Amino acid sequence: MDGIIIVDKEKNCTSRDVVNIASRVLKTKKVGHTGTLDPIATGVLVLCVNKATKVAELLTASDKEYIAKVELGYITDTLDSEGTIIKEEYKNISFEEINKVIKKFVKTYNQEVPIYSSVKVKGRKLYEYAREGIPIEPPEKEVTIYDLELLEYDGKFLTFRSKVSKGTYIRALIRDILNELGTIGTMVELRRISQGKFNVKEAISMESLKNGDFCLTSIRNFLDAKVVKLEDNISKKVLNGHPIELDYVGDYILFVKDDIDVAIYVFKDNGYKPFKVLNNS
Repeated sequence: MDGIIIVDKEKNCTSRDVVNIASRVLKTKKVGHTGTLDPIATGVLVLCVNKATKVAELLTASDKEYIAKVELGYITDTLDSEGTIIKEEYKNISFEEINKVIKKFVKTYNQEVPIYSSVKVKGRKLYEYAREGIPIEPPEKEVTIYDLELLEYDGKFLTFRSKVSKGTYIRALIRDILNELGTIGTMVELRRISQGKFNVKEAISMESLKNGDFCLTSIRNFLDAKVVKLEDNISKKVLNGHPIELDYVGDYILFVKDDIDVAIYVFKDNGYKPFKVLNNS
């Protein structure tokens, strides 16, 4: 039993919790996910089961889409409502002002990583320094904001949609936007509505996951790979993970035989080399 499950993660549970539920239901330890969601966040969490875990890195999307809700007037140490308030200050700003600044952030820029994150500095996770009160300068990473749209604003709460590159912290994006506006606020809700080809509309509920009310989806539905029937003349080489020569058909090839995913090959150095052998029986 191999494949993908798209789960609509609930609030107040970790991504690991969801993996553990799937593992118990499917009676296998070989379950992983392709992108962590914080406990406060809901939405798309992609699980890979058994042999699908071998290709998780190919399913990790470069772009993700979120809807975030922000409460103005205070900021916490974690930049979300789970943290401790460290400053309170309210500034009256208009819809037009917010919309103008938001449009400026559709760009590529160096984003300072939140201090409460799992990014490692000098061999330790940033949140470990934060919890122990040890001063540390967070690193910056290049991120791209592809699209931003202000959806609602009532003077206290604002809601916006964002499409961003892999590795973007929405908490930090909110901080940066509000800094530009000369005010402060805290993320109170976050929902991931898509991750590459995976959309929340296709996701199952946590209840369905717990009840085993779902079917696994083949990785071939989501891989950016050309699906090729494994012919007998190269079958032995492919099953044993040997390089092969083919006329160029794409960067990645997924070989299938009798409707079974057999192996993934990658085009490299003018030939195809094995990326992962999924089934050599």
